[in-house]
Amino acid sequence: MNILSYIFSVAVAACAVGFTMRGFAPAPVGSLDRLQPENGIFHTPHPMERRDLLPLALICLVYAVVAFIGLGSTKAPESYYHFTHDDNTATLSLKEEAEDSELMWYCGVTAGQYLVELSTDGQLWYEQGVWEQGSNQQFKWYKEEPVIDGFRHIRITELSGACYLGEIAVRNSDGTLAQFTTDSPLTDEQDTVPEHISYMNSAYFDEIYHPRTALEYLLGEPIYEVSHPPLGKGIISLGIRLFGMNPFGWRFMGTLCGVLMLPILYVFLKNLFGRTATAACATVVFAFDFMHYVQTRIATIDSYTVFFVLLMFWLMYRWFTQPLDAPFRKTAPWLFAAGAAFGVGAACKWSVIYGGAGLAVVWLIRMFMLFQHKGKKALAPFATTVLLSIVFFVIIPAAVYYVSYLPYGAVKGCGLFTREYLDIVLENQKYMFSYHSGLDATHPYESRWWQWIFDLRPILYYLEYFDDNTKSAFGAFGNPLFWWSGLGCMISLAVTTVRRRDVVGLLILIGWLSNLLPWVGIQRCAFVYHYFPCTIFLALAVGWHMEGLCRAKEEQLRLTSDEANIRSCDKVIYVFAALCVVMFLLFYPVLSGMRVGRGYTTNLLRWFGGRYPF
Repeated sequence: MNILSYIFSVAVAACAVGFTMRGFAPAPVGSLDRLQPENGIFHTPHPMERRDLLPLALICLVYAVVAFIGLGSTKAPESYYHFTHDDNTATLSLKEEAEDSELMWYCGVTAGQYLVELSTDGQLWYEQGVWEQGSNQQFKWYKEEPVIDGFRHIRITELSGACYLGEIAVRNSDGTLAQFTTDSPLTDEQDTVPEHISYMNSAYFDEIYHPRTALEYLLGEPIYEVSHPPLGKGIISLGIRLFGMNPFGWRFMGTLCGVLMLPILYVFLKNLFGRTATAACATVVFAFDFMHYVQTRIATIDSYTVFFVLLMFWLMYRWFTQPLDAPFRKTAPWLFAAGAAFGVGAACKWSVIYGGAGLAVVWLIRMFMLFQHKGKKALAPFATTVLLSIVFFVIIPAAVYYVSYLPYGAVKGCGLFTREYLDIVLENQKYMFSYHSGLDATHPYESRWWQWIFDLRPILYYLEYFDDNTKSAFGAFGNPLFWWSGLGCMISLAVTTVRRRDVVGLLILIGWLSNLLPWVGIQRCAFVYHYFPCTIFLALAVGWHMEGLCRAKEEQLRLTSDEANIRSCDKVIYVFAALCVVMFLLFYPVLSGMRVGRGYTTNLLRWFGGRYPF
């Protein structure tokens, strides 16, 4: 470990400890909402105010610009040459001989192999080699040097199945593309051929699965990726429909969800604490968390998982904090909306069910408080709540989940209410359970839950070295200042919750534990991005801590009778938010794939003896 990176990591750890200890359980007794309701009211959500609009708009706008810049190319081959058993050969001809050039090709769908041959005269053929198009090589550009110079003809023979190949190109040494005489789907989109192959124009990590499946939804083709529920890929398909089957198109919806998380989190924080500064600073910290930025820019389903976990917990909070004497017609809409968000989230990924267990705990606590407050009079509203909760959290989510399999049914030509459709749904549940429970794969960047909470092991998504001693790399992990401070704040919050029965702290703690504890006993291959839903509650814990610091500051000012500054905030919260943004800027090259000198990443960002693999 380089001495500079060691000093940097120690300095960040010191800042995290200092921020946490500065206000460890700082709020004076009586200043927090408690689970001891008076007149049926134990917490009143603070409303949004006009002054919240500007900071919220600025945060969302700045983050959106940062997130969408460099997201991916808007051009990729979308017409494919379909090889069949009867027609398994394609021959292409160039207008001029190709010398000192390179061959480029873009893999489509369906795994297989191509025998590639080159010729100068169309009579004598030289074997270039066999191009692989495996399940992990689709929607990517590749290149290689030709075995002969001066060739004018390319013959491609598909060897193993009915494959789709997107485009063939020949790039000359001066960077120009050779011109083809052949009119073919393999040569009709030469404007999509990139100068340099990278994540900007090719799929990476699990993008080989989810965008492909999203495209199959749109085309009515057989479904490839069936190890997760269908809806997440359906959301990805919306971006493909809008912008085409290209990196920007298949990444668009996830990035948009990353932006939309911010107003929900801001409102959640404002409802909890009522202070614009607290809501703004904690939202900034979450917005520029490394995990939030990187994971919402890759076309997987985790963006939608986290979005709906956040949404359902905020809606459940609004139901939970309704006065205990409130009529059911006022509380039911919040309960219904929370159940609907849970249902949509579960139809994207099963891990949302972990958060659903947290909602169940929140539900039980409110029912307990209802009986404490009303006694026997609580039986009628309790029975109504139970019945409607079954509808809202079981029947409606089950219906959403069932309907999400429509793309599967469309492939088979079966209707929603047929036995064949039901069998498709049931068989997929069996497959997903057996797949995830029996998964024994290993990965060089896999990690365990205890490594997640200390931000010890990133997952490397992309790495490329260049001849001029520069590199391009990025991976998913957390902003250490945020994650380490957030863990400290969560511990402080837990202590306060136990000591003072703090209802706000309890909600945050339940959310964090419900999304983390299920992973404690799981031994299958897992990655740090599985901790992504927990970062919502780290942000809320940081907001709780910031609010405590500000309340302590106000208490100090009251003691000095400085009434003009009663609403003053501790400047530490602004400094902390700013430092989190500075951390984002320092690590930006290994979050975005920005090309940078190897010395920068090796000397400054390669922490923990290489566990930060940049």
